[in-house]
Amino acid sequence: MAKITSVSPLAPAGFPDLPVIDGVRFSTVAAGVRYAGRTDVMLADLAPGTTVAGAFTRSATRAAPVLDCQAKIGTHSDAGAAIIVNSGNANAFTGRNGIDATRAVTTAVAAALDLPETRVFSSSTGVIGEPLPHGRITAKLEELKDTLASDGIEAAAKAIMTTDTFPKGSATDVTINGKTIRIAGIAKGSGMIAPDMATMLVYIFTDAKADLSVLQSMVSALNAKTFNCITVDSDTSTSDTLLVAATGASGIEVTEDSVGFMEGLRRVMLDLAHQVVRDGEGATKFVEVSVTGAHSDDEAHVHAKSIANSPLVKTAIAGEDPNWGRVVMAIGKSGARADRDALSIWFGPILVADKGWVSPDYSEEEAAKYMKNQNLVIHVDLGLGGGTARVWTCDLTHAYIEINADYRS
Repeated sequence: MAKITSVSPLAPAGFPDLPVIDGVRFSTVAAGVRYAGRTDVMLADLAPGTTVAGAFTRSATRAAPVLDCQAKIGTHSDAGAAIIVNSGNANAFTGRNGIDATRAVTTAVAAALDLPETRVFSSSTGVIGEPLPHGRITAKLEELKDTLASDGIEAAAKAIMTTDTFPKGSATDVTINGKTIRIAGIAKGSGMIAPDMATMLVYIFTDAKADLSVLQSMVSALNAKTFNCITVDSDTSTSDTLLVAATGASGIEVTEDSVGFMEGLRRVMLDLAHQVVRDGEGATKFVEVSVTGAHSDDEAHVHAKSIANSPLVKTAIAGEDPNWGRVVMAIGKSGARADRDALSIWFGPILVADKGWVSPDYSEEEAAKYMKNQNLVIHVDLGLGGGTARVWTCDLTHAYIEINADYRS
């Protein structure tokens, strides 16, 4: 496994002080799945009646735990539930062994916590193509069960890390009719990050009470504007999993009309998505790509992804080079509609190109100075319609190569 020697320069100051979510308990353990001397398994125990919604990678080579979660996610039960996650091994591209390993883990968790097996959701992240040593996980279940605690969410965030340089957490409060609902979430992700979704595991917990169809509708809609709008390297993972669990412990019910709750959930999801990009392997720049003036929102999204995924754009950003010609190239190759003579480009506040030509006021010196910032915005207006989109990415540096060249060593 590649050795990560320092925290990303784009990392937040520290792990946030996340609130306890009633109805959720966490535990972690060092099972030795791949790593030595660190925790690599986390367990979340969810109260009876918890509603669980989710979103998953659409990769054609989805890992066994993803397929298992997808089969379980659409059913509601009054029983409790659990989430079990291991890092270091993705349990992907492992054939029948992967299915058997997933079932062995979920069945053992169900027995340990006295749950239906259909209420145990599992995730695995790490190296693809190696059998999961599931016995190392199941051997630790009694220890996991005995150490469950309501304040263990930070430890859980650390246990699910692979090439991440920092644990990722976010939280917010929402007030409905004078009563408070709490939302808190954790994520992992650093490389193999692209829309649809990413090598990304995300677990969000709330004490709200929510019908399954309502929660799933919210999660699906918000996922499209948050986690499906980030990219580090354009590679879609086999293992992406987003689970949102509503325990109902607050007694406050949310409906499809609960705009405040949906906004709170959006804030947590977007914050976690941004943290994943800020921990992009080798990243030194956080970049927002904003596209307006497209024929539709969907076409704006296509253009934004094309810019954000371009190795030439990303290496120019790494080199602090305001090479706007590469942005023009990425728009032209995207496949969505564009008109060269209607196109305008900004680097931050600097108008670079205006309606198909270099702006007469453009200063290369000022643009180069702007590119030295850690947080950058590339804005493109296509001049064709009202479609808009925003995508977030990072630069592409030599450190990305170093991390991934010896990822399995």
